Amino acid sequence: MVLFVTGRCHRTCWYCPLSRERKGLDVVFANDRLVASPSDIIREAENMSALGTGVTGGEPLLVLDRVVEYCTLLKEHFGPDHQIHLYTGLAPNEPMLGRLQGLVDEIRLHPPHESWPCILDTDFARSAALARRMGFTIGIEVPSLPGLGDLAAALPLLDFLNINELEWGETCAAAMRERGLEPEDGLHNAVKGARQWAEELPADPKVHLCSSVFKDSVQLRERLKRIAANTARPFEEVTDDGTVVYGVLEPAGSLDGFLDGLDGDDYEICEGRVETAWWVLADHAALVPGRKYVVERYPNGGMVVEVTPL
Repeated sequence: MVLFVTGRCHRTCWYCPLSRERKGLDVVFANDRLVASPSDIIREAENMSALGTGVTGGEPLLVLDRVVEYCTLLKEHFGPDHQIHLYTGLAPNEPMLGRLQGLVDEIRLHPPHESWPCILDTDFARSAALARRMGFTIGIEVPSLPGLGDLAAALPLLDFLNINELEWGETCAAAMRERGLEPEDGLHNAVKGARQWAEELPADPKVHLCSSVFKDSVQLRERLKRIAANTARPFEEVTDDGTVVYGVLEPAGSLDGFLDGLDGDDYEICEGRVETAWWVLADHAALVPGRKYVVERYPNGGMVVEVTPL
């Protein structure tokens, strides 16, 4: 599960891809669901049978009390094997790390781009060494930008160095154009040339590259499939992408005849609409007049992907 604990941040990275609904705002999301209370976090984690949680933002350590509260909640509910990793653009000191001990298993540091050439002289290097001594798994995670090779000097201090392929975003598009950057193609968010910048780093088992395509086609898809497996209604078809498909009838008359022969699990009436298996609607919709269509959406009442009239 991705636990977004705040959109506030002390930095103004030009490549930040956060949406306008989150950037700079003190909001909390569990995956893509707005969190109104801590119980929403547990509910979303259960919906996807989450084995772990990534705590992110914004800058999570600006709301350290909130991070401690939510991580305590997750560990108490799911047990110590629920793996929690935290992303931060700060270099946490000993008191901060002390509050996270036993709650956060892994810390992913995000040093600013301008600090990379002198990374060993920064607080991030000192924080990494301290965190390792305190029992955390520690690494650096940054987007692929020119100068990645400078981070090789920090490898002895780290358990891993994660590189995310730089992605085009709505809120950072203007800054990318100012730097002469452009999307790699019309289908994906990857920035042209970003993968080549990662080649500045040596071949090392600690170095990992996460492509934009992997995040879209594997990580998101697997998360959706886990949620769908737990939340799909009996008549919803779960696709290979983790979306759910069902039929909708907005009747223009009596439902007599249409519902005959259907069990209670075969349909649901929602605000006057009949929602049922798309193939049932396709086979029997002629029995009653009205608007008929097939919906594909993210599971558990998520975003609608496509609506196809019948």
